[in-house]
Amino acid sequence: MKIRRLARERAIQFLYQIELNPDKDVEGELENFWELHRMGLLFDDKAKASWAQAVELPPPSPQDLAAKDFAEALCRGVLEHLKELDETIVKYAKNWDLHRMAVIDKNILRLAIYEIMFRDDIPPVVSINEAVDIAKKYSTEESGKFVNGILDKIRSETLRPSR
Repeated sequence: MKIRRLARERAIQFLYQIELNPDKDVEGELENFWELHRMGLLFDDKAKASWAQAVELPPPSPQDLAAKDFAEALCRGVLEHLKELDETIVKYAKNWDLHRMAVIDKNILRLAIYEIMFRDDIPPVVSINEAVDIAKKYSTEESGKFVNGILDKIRSETLRPSR
């Protein structure tokens, strides 16, 4: 899996977690989030664990560190601009109340809109494609269409070049 895709998926997972458990210390939760993912390696091929045997985790790879850095930048950006991102979703998601939207879909939209509005280093079409693919993977096929429709409207009215 590509580094940025992995980072986006981790960012969505973290934003989902924060949405369901608000009023948490974001920096502390980020630290806990990454620690849990590192511990998850015990069940992966990277570190073989067996009953009652201490296993040392391998150090994070350069790709793991790059994914973490990109994901954290996305998470912090989304949380910093949350009010504006939610207002944008409400503006473009006709006949949808924000609080009735699926939490995963809402956070996928937030992340993609953040990239479109605030990250000049990411072409909007890339943000849309990634969001649609992630919606299909973590939500439903209809979620992919829903996310695509809203993001395409936003992209068409954004003054940034789509490259």
